[in-house]
Amino acid sequence: MAQQILVTGGNGQLGSELRELSALTGDVFTFVDIDTIDLTDRARALAFLEERSPDWIINCAAYTAVDRAEEEPGIAEKVNAGIPAMLAEYGNKSGCRVIHISTDYVFPGDVARPLTEEDPPAPLSAYGTSKRNGETAMLSYKNGMVIRTSWLYSTYGNNFVKSMMRMMDERDELRVVYDQVGTPTYGTDLAGVILRIIEPGAGTYLPGIYHYSNEGIASWYDFAHEIREITQASCRIIPIETEEYPLPARRPAFAVLSKKKIRQQYMLQIPHWKSGLQRCIEKMKR
Repeated sequence: MAQQILVTGGNGQLGSELRELSALTGDVFTFVDIDTIDLTDRARALAFLEERSPDWIINCAAYTAVDRAEEEPGIAEKVNAGIPAMLAEYGNKSGCRVIHISTDYVFPGDVARPLTEEDPPAPLSAYGTSKRNGETAMLSYKNGMVIRTSWLYSTYGNNFVKSMMRMMDERDELRVVYDQVGTPTYGTDLAGVILRIIEPGAGTYLPGIYHYSNEGIASWYDFAHEIREITQASCRIIPIETEEYPLPARRPAFAVLSKKKIRQQYMLQIPHWKSGLQRCIEKMKR
C-alpha cells in the first residue's frame, strides 16, 4: 500500500529535489508551500493536516535569510521554531512520523573536528537560534527526526553555486572567505537519503537527531575555486578572511558534520562534495 507523504516548503531547494525524485517512488506525495497553506497559522495548519492524514511529513519549510534574521528575529522564530512545534503537536495526536531539516548554524564552530550529534549547540545568530529552537520542539515528539545539513545547493532556487557562476561571468575577480570551513551538500543527495529513510523496509526508523552532508571538507574559497574549475571560468578567485567581508550574522568558523551515525543506521554510501558539485553543474548545463 502506498504511503501518504506531505512535504512542506515544496517550492524550495530541497522540496523541489524531493518533488523530482518522488516520481521514482510508489508513494503518494503532496507538496505544499506558503501559496497552499500558511503553516504558521497553527489552527488552520492543524486542521489542514488532520484532513489529509499523512503517514509522513518532511518539513523543508524554513526562513533562510540568515542576515535579515538579525533585523527580524521574530519572523525567523515564527517559521523556524513555530512550524516544527506545530508539527510535533500534530505528530503527538496522530502518530505521523516527521522529519525536520535543520542546519550546521546551530553550532558555534569553535572546535576543529567533525561535529557529532552529541556536541552541544550554541548558535551565533538569530537564524541559528531559531533553527535550534525548532530542533528542540521537534525532538519533544517521540517520532520526530531532525536532520542537520550544511551549505545546501541545488539546480533549484537561489544558492552559492548559482551566485558564483553568475558573478564569475560578470567579473574579472571575486573575493571569497577562506577561514570558514564546512561541507557543501548537493540537494539531490540529501533528498535521496530522506527517501531512503522513509522507504518501507529500508531499515528500522530510529527517531532523533542526525547529521548529513556530502563527504569531504572545504572553505567557501575552495568551493568557489572548484566551481570555477568545473565551469572553466576565467575569473580570478582571491581568498580573504571573514573580517574583510563583514555581515550582520556571525557564521560558525568550523562546521564539518560527522555522518557516522546516519551512515551506519541507514547503510549509506555518501558521495564527496566535488562529485555532487560536478553533477549539479552538469545538470544546470543540460
